Amino acid sequence: MKTKIFRIQGKFMMGNSLKPFMKELKAISEENIHEKIYSDFGSKHGIKRSKIIIEEIKEISKDEIQDPVLKSLF
Repeated sequence: MKTKIFRIQGKFMMGNSLKPFMKELKAISEENIHEKIYSDFGSKHGIKRSKIIIEEIKEISKDEIQDPVLKSLF
């Protein structure tokens, strides 16, 4: 299966306020992206899935990558 690059934008509840986030990840499908985001925020920040709001998932090309770690893979 071929992996794709996705840009994910959304918000998460930290304390009493919503904080915006933008991440770029490699995944096979959008369903995998949801799991990766929930798992990443849960393990790093202890945030429950219900406190994460994914607003947009967009497939991007290799030229549009902004994340330096992800960019170095291509």
